[in-house]
Amino acid sequence: MSDYILLLEDPDSWQPPPALSLPLVKANDYLTDPLWSGRKGLKVLNLCRDREYLDIGYYCSLLAEARGHRVLPAVRTINDLAESASYPVDLEELNRRVSRLLRRRQSQLASTRLEFVLVFGEAPLVDLNPLGRALYELFPAPLLQVVLEQQNLWHVSSVRILAPTELSDADSERFSSMLQVRLAARWRQPRARRQARYDMAILHNPDEAMPPSNRKALTNFISAARKEGMEAELITPQDFDRIPEFDALFIRETTAVNDHTYRFARKAQREGLVVMDDPDSILRCGNKIYLAERLSANRLPAPKTLVVHKQAVENLPEQLGFPMVLKVPDGSFSRGVIKVDDVDELRRGVRQLFRDTELVLAQAFIPTEFDWRVGLLNGAGLYVCQYGMAPGHWQIVNHSASQKGPSYGDHLTLAVEDAPAEVVGLAVRASAMMGDGLYGVDIKQTKQGLKVIEVNDNPSIDAGVEDTVLGNELYRRIMAEFVHRLDQRGR
Repeated sequence: MSDYILLLEDPDSWQPPPALSLPLVKANDYLTDPLWSGRKGLKVLNLCRDREYLDIGYYCSLLAEARGHRVLPAVRTINDLAESASYPVDLEELNRRVSRLLRRRQSQLASTRLEFVLVFGEAPLVDLNPLGRALYELFPAPLLQVVLEQQNLWHVSSVRILAPTELSDADSERFSSMLQVRLAARWRQPRARRQARYDMAILHNPDEAMPPSNRKALTNFISAARKEGMEAELITPQDFDRIPEFDALFIRETTAVNDHTYRFARKAQREGLVVMDDPDSILRCGNKIYLAERLSANRLPAPKTLVVHKQAVENLPEQLGFPMVLKVPDGSFSRGVIKVDDVDELRRGVRQLFRDTELVLAQAFIPTEFDWRVGLLNGAGLYVCQYGMAPGHWQIVNHSASQKGPSYGDHLTLAVEDAPAEVVGLAVRASAMMGDGLYGVDIKQTKQGLKVIEVNDNPSIDAGVEDTVLGNELYRRIMAEFVHRLDQRGR
């Protein structure tokens, strides 16, 4: 069962909104009653007022973590805020943000001190919400009292955890309202009473032009998760502060080291969630230069590849010949890849790509009618696809096809056992270099043999394409692996 409870020293001291039938539990009962120690998948909001070291509130968070319950605030947060004058985290960048923010509002401020309450990271003033979310990321707690002071520059003077009994009427109303927004739907819907052991967040971006999974595939993942004992919920890039609510994070948005997808993965990993794509896989697969080094070190076949800087470009025609392919280190879905046929095109391509990177990957061009893509999970094959080249183009995706969007080549999906064994075997070896997650290995079949082109940490899984052979079983296998890892984590 997956439920929320709210802990208070005295449950009669504060009442939630009548619309929410949240169980208020006495802190002593939570600590001593076997009813609570044996519950699985419990989410605990620790609203105790006494949270000093070895106080009852401290023990509530400590035992919640020992029982495998998800708890806010965690013991780490309580300890981090124990000494308000000397935080164990670096607030320098945050203080710079505070100073810039309040400098713009200086004319509206009547004093050199500003005090407010954050409710799940939300501030009473919209302008302060970026600061509130940053503080909530550092100190995840339902209620935080923040004091900002000006001494030449504005800075964070203190942050401390509050209990509902310490709130003003206005802040209490905000807290009640936020509880309704964040918890009511999950509690009041019939499915919240299902025997779900775990909760999963599926990160997607509804505005992404080329997402790794289409809407039907996302629906299939949610259905498969429920059959495996998980409640899965779609979240968006705006839901960063909700990560501690879940047991697992499945990223179905194109990943990159320098954007929010990596931050989501790191945050989830730090919070103890089971994560795919894990941050190490994003780091390793997200950079083609790293991949080239790993392929070379492991003696896996790949096109002749050179890592070049601006000063070495003139030697490329002699080293690779024409045509050749230039790639930015962190491109995806065939973006940031240029084919050049002569010296003039090479110089133009280099000028274009070196605007954003210090190094470029140059590869010998290998023409093929199609690319193999092998999808793997934990080293085992899930599906094998043949992706044909886009009409009149040398890649499987043509981004400049028309103003209506990119064009694609044909595809053919095979059962793993029906695909060439050497293709699957090479894919298994390539994915093992990156980890034990969900990968898509791109391979070209050339006259010189098989060549590994790429290992993707966030492979395409679209309904009607990659699931053509396995159907719903494809989604079930992936969700079953999440449950397996969650069970292993619990042990």
